[in-house]
Amino acid sequence: MQLAACFFLGCGIFLASGYNSFSKTMETIGKKQYQVQHGSCSYTFLLPETDNCRSSTPYVSNAVQRDAPLDYDDSVQRLQLLENIMENNTQWLMKVLNQTTRLELQLLEHSLSTNKLERQISDQTNEITKLQEKNSFLEKRVLEMEDKHTLQLKSIKDEKDQLQVLVSRQNSIIEELEKQLVTATVNNSVLQKQQHDLMETVHNLLTMISTPNSKNNFIAKEEQISFKDCAEAFKSGLTTSGIYTLTVSNTAQEKKAYCDMETGGGGWTVIQRREDGSVDFHRTWKEYKMGFGDPAGEYWLGNEFVSQLTNQKRYVLKIHLKDWEGNEAYSLYDHFSLASEELKYRIYLKGLTGTAGKISSISQPGNDFSTKDADNDKCICKCSQMLTGGWWFDACGPSNLNGMYYPLRQNNNKFNGIKWYYWKGSGYSLKATTMMIRPADF
Repeated sequence: MQLAACFFLGCGIFLASGYNSFSKTMETIGKKQYQVQHGSCSYTFLLPETDNCRSSTPYVSNAVQRDAPLDYDDSVQRLQLLENIMENNTQWLMKVLNQTTRLELQLLEHSLSTNKLERQISDQTNEITKLQEKNSFLEKRVLEMEDKHTLQLKSIKDEKDQLQVLVSRQNSIIEELEKQLVTATVNNSVLQKQQHDLMETVHNLLTMISTPNSKNNFIAKEEQISFKDCAEAFKSGLTTSGIYTLTVSNTAQEKKAYCDMETGGGGWTVIQRREDGSVDFHRTWKEYKMGFGDPAGEYWLGNEFVSQLTNQKRYVLKIHLKDWEGNEAYSLYDHFSLASEELKYRIYLKGLTGTAGKISSISQPGNDFSTKDADNDKCICKCSQMLTGGWWFDACGPSNLNGMYYPLRQNNNKFNGIKWYYWKGSGYSLKATTMMIRPADF
C-alpha cells in the first residue's frame, strides 16, 4: 500500500507556470521529477524513488497468492514497466496537447475569419441599404421630372394651338391688307400717270412759250416721234430726261420708256426701276415678256423688247444701286444682251467694272430667266416662288433686283428682298435700283 500511495503521489500532473513553490517542496522530499515545456505552459511529472517507496512489508499483487513472499526483482521490473507506460502516456499526452493547440489555433482563425466575413456582410448590407435609399430617391425624382415635363408639354401644346389660331387670324388680315394694297397700288399708279401727264403737258406748254423757235422737246412729245432707243433720241437733240416712245426697227411695236439723258453723258434706256414699292414685281412670264408698271415710277420695260433691241447691236448695261443709309454704287457691263423667248431670254454679260463689287452679283452668264409660273433655274426649290419676282436665278444666286420691297428698319435679314450680294450681302434689301442700257458705241 505504501508503494501504491507513493505512485499516486508521483503520478500527479501539475500545470506548472503558476506553481513554482509547490515544485520546490516536492524536490525537498526526494522525488524524481520530469518536466515538459509546451509554449507558455510547463508540465511536471513526479515519480517516487525506489528507496523511499520501499516498505518493510512487501506488496502482494492480486495476481499472486496473498501468502507468497514478494520478489524484489519482480517489483523493480514492474516499476520499470510502469515508468515506460508512464513515458508513453506522457508522449501521447504531448501529442494530444499539440493537436489540441492546433485545433484551438484553427478555431481561433476560423472565428477571426467568421468575424471578418460578418463585418463584410454587414458593410455590404449597409451599402445595399444606402443604394436602395438612393434608388428610391432617384425614382422619386424621375417621377417628379416626368410630371413636370408632362405639364410643360401640355403648356407648350396649348401655346402652339393659340399661336396657330393667331397665325391663322393674321394670315386672314394679311390677305385682306394685300387686297387693299393692290387696289391702292392700282389707284396710285393711275394717279401718278395722270399727274405725270399733267406735268408733262405743263412742261411742254412752258417750253413752247419760252422758246417758240426751238421745238425739239415739244415736237418729240406732242407728235410722238418714235426712236429706236434713248441714245438715238439724245443724238437727235432731245437731251431732257423723261418718258419717250420707242419703236423696234422693222416692227410697229411701240414702248413707253424712261430715258436718262444726264447720267454718264445721257442716252440711257431704263429697262428696270425700283424706288418705293408701289408696283408688284412678283409677276407671270407673259407680264415680264411684255413689260409692266409705270415708266414715270417703278416698271419693267419688257424682255421681248430688250431682246430684240440688244440683238441688233452691242449694248452696255449699267446697274445703279442705293441703300437706306444714303450710299450709292454701280456695276457696269461692257457687253449685254438677251436671247430670244425660245431660249428663255438667256442673259449674256462681259466686262465688269464699278463700285458695287469686284464680282458680278448677277448669276453666271448664260442663265435663263424665271418667273413664278416658269421655273427655268438650276435649283429644285423654284427660286422665283421662294425669293419672289422674275430674274436670272441660276441656283437662286447672289442677286435679285425684282424681289419684295421692304421699307427702312424692315430691310435686314430679308432673303427675298431686293438684294445685291457683293455690295450689301444676302440679307440686305436695297432702297432703289435702276437698270439701263445704251449702245456700246455711243
